[in-house]
Amino acid sequence: MSLRSLSKNLLLRVLVAIVLGIVCGLFFPEGVARVFLTFNGIFSQFLGFLIPVLIVALVTPAIADLGRGAGKWLAVTAGIAYGSTVFAGLLAFLVAKASYPWLLGDHSSVGSLENPEDHALSGFFEITMPPVFDVMTALVLSFCLGVGITMIKGQSLHKGFDELRVIIMLIVEKVIIPLLPIYIFGMFMSITMNGQIATIISTFLRIVVLAFIMTVVILVIQYVVAGIVAKRNPFVLLKNMLPAYATALGTSSSAATIPITLKSAARNGVDDRVAGFTIPLCATIHLSGSTMKIVLFSLAIMTITGMPIDSWQFVGFIFLLGVTMVAAPGVPGGAIMAAVGVLQSVLGFDETAVGLMIATYIAIDSFGTACNVTGDGAIATIMDRILKNRRHNLKSPEDSPVSA
Repeated sequence: MSLRSLSKNLLLRVLVAIVLGIVCGLFFPEGVARVFLTFNGIFSQFLGFLIPVLIVALVTPAIADLGRGAGKWLAVTAGIAYGSTVFAGLLAFLVAKASYPWLLGDHSSVGSLENPEDHALSGFFEITMPPVFDVMTALVLSFCLGVGITMIKGQSLHKGFDELRVIIMLIVEKVIIPLLPIYIFGMFMSITMNGQIATIISTFLRIVVLAFIMTVVILVIQYVVAGIVAKRNPFVLLKNMLPAYATALGTSSSAATIPITLKSAARNGVDDRVAGFTIPLCATIHLSGSTMKIVLFSLAIMTITGMPIDSWQFVGFIFLLGVTMVAAPGVPGGAIMAAVGVLQSVLGFDETAVGLMIATYIAIDSFGTACNVTGDGAIATIMDRILKNRRHNLKSPEDSPVSA
């Protein structure tokens, strides 16, 4: 199945799961509900077990890859992409802190979201799957191994982690993603049975609107900066990238949109050799739209559930999230899957909060991807200007580090 078909199929199944979960939660008998709660308990345990392994399998080779190929220019591109991603997260945090008190209104304090596994209803049985190590250990280990592979040029070890990445990606694509709709169905069914669904829906519809507005704001800022650096009209630059934006809306995949992104960047006058390594690289590590959405929705969940919000802790979460986004699998919903471990370890999200994050993120996944992809064009324009007087030092297009 193509990424585009997978995206559309997953989005449809998630939306159907949400609707069915709400409807079925109104009349399902306790015995039937407990079947789905049993599944949710097992799925949550497996997800908790897999996340640290996923981080090691994806972050380690990603860091090793960043140390190869385009040398210092790849590093400069990666730095700009990381800065853009973190800026989007910090901007979203500031906007949310300023607007949520009046935007959420009466929903700003509804107490803890009840999880039937811990309250009135529970599954028929539980299966405990302790993770091999916790998330922070996984991140530190990944950094150490990734940098170490780069320093010793460990080809065998690098290949081994590349193969581990393939295995984990298969698990995500063949197990996690197909089972997500069932998990989301059970989660929304349980929330409905607890009488909290009206608050959840009304709250998150407002956040979705805010996320759309923030997408426009972030793109305008990115292209104003690119326009200043390149001495070009930023709105003309942005208009030329609209084909890539539209394509990403349909695919929900930055990787699948690369050919169109390259063509759109060429319309902005970006040299083919520059675009040849900036666009594929940014498709992997530049996730400003995804980070913005995760920040908005996570802060909304913390607000409505009364979780303590430490501003400095949340800022640290954003910086760590920017690194974790590098490991996002290239499948629909991959960014939120990579972020689950950080949400749990840094912000203290439980299974119900994580389920809400996954559902709301996937429901508008394509808009975040479109923001990511369009922003890649701004970074390509900036890099083209930086390299304007150094292009004679670049390799030919055939040898450019497109695979980096």
